[in-house]
Amino acid sequence: MTDPKAAPGEARDRFEEACRRFDIINGEDPHTVAIEGRMEPRELVFARRLTEWVLKLAPDAAEALRLAARCQHLRRWRIPRERYPMTRAGYLEWRTALKRYHAKEGAAVLQAVGYAESVIARVRDLNLKRNLASDPEMQVLEDALCLVFLQWQFAELAQKTAEEKVINALRKTWNKMSPAARAQALELRFGPHERRLLERALAGPKEA
Repeated sequence: MTDPKAAPGEARDRFEEACRRFDIINGEDPHTVAIEGRMEPRELVFARRLTEWVLKLAPDAAEALRLAARCQHLRRWRIPRERYPMTRAGYLEWRTALKRYHAKEGAAVLQAVGYAESVIARVRDLNLKRNLASDPEMQVLEDALCLVFLQWQFAELAQKTAEEKVINALRKTWNKMSPAARAQALELRFGPHERRLLERALAGPKEA
């Protein structure tokens, strides 16, 4: 979905500039995570991990899908969970607000670097998770999000959350994933506690 009027080098430069700007923005995240002994901005790390999983699942991923992965959580820290009621309804409202915000912020960057409206609209749809049931690229992005959670966030959640809540989260995550992504998940290395929780989740009833 690159601009058909753009020369190959120009299209490549535009893509690289968009990714560079996304990374600069996510590099402003005040929250950090430890990476090989150093602290790095959390959302910058997340964007890189999500991109890696998208390309592992779909090595020939279209440009719009790769852009969507890079800006999926753009400036997420600006809309904290605490701004919404600590209820299920509040959580869903927060998630909806986040998706809209990320889509708007990502579109602004893509417009600034000269992407065609068709590409911007496609990235926006992917950020908003539209047509998940019928969109193969959206499924790749959803799979990558689930795999980032399982590989990098699951262990921390399991340490600080009641087991039944973790198991419920695992079942919901598993139900979102394609067979190919589930196969990748089963190849991940989990600690004994996480492996036990995953086995319990997969053995029990699966929630929609």
